Amino acid sequence: MKLPAPLEAVIEALQQLPGVGAKSAQRMALHLLKEGPEAMNHLGDLLHHAAEKVGFCECCGAFADQPLCPVCADPRRDPAVLMVVAEASNVLSFERGGHFRGRYHVLGGLISPLKGLGPDQLRIRELLKRLEDGAIREIVLATNPTLDGEATAAWLARILEPVGMSVSRIGVGLPIGSDLEYADDLTLDRALEGRRKV
Repeated sequence: MKLPAPLEAVIEALQQLPGVGAKSAQRMALHLLKEGPEAMNHLGDLLHHAAEKVGFCECCGAFADQPLCPVCADPRRDPAVLMVVAEASNVLSFERGGHFRGRYHVLGGLISPLKGLGPDQLRIRELLKRLEDGAIREIVLATNPTLDGEATAAWLARILEPVGMSVSRIGVGLPIGSDLEYADDLTLDRALEGRRKV
């Protein structure tokens, strides 16, 4: 049976979201339809409101509904330590852990020649501008341990070296609860490199 065209359009739109396949999108759309027009209108209003109000922090590039995000506006955060991440969503991941007390800089992507993304398309000029006043003493490179993430971290480390500040890379290795038998060679190598005394 073919679904009505407006419902098919909703299902197709939901499938564009990351991690949402055809069946999940159909379940969501049918659930909203079952809840009635009020639920659909309410969701639409929330999405419209978010589109109008949520943007990016003028300083770091994280999600914000004010000129500065809560991290940049917090005077208790350590302004001398800056963590560089690829996407605004990465800030949410680190903040969920609650252990990092410095500030962030969002690049807006990773260097990826295959995708046509070079350093000029990222927020690297803004990063270098933030370093000019000398307040930042340490940079933590926290890009994904993928080929693009590693290439971006290596490129940043190379251009930051002459600035003369401490530059470190987040540790990568085996997740808690994993089985060594199923780990790939690169992960095992990184786990060995990042070992620490107990």
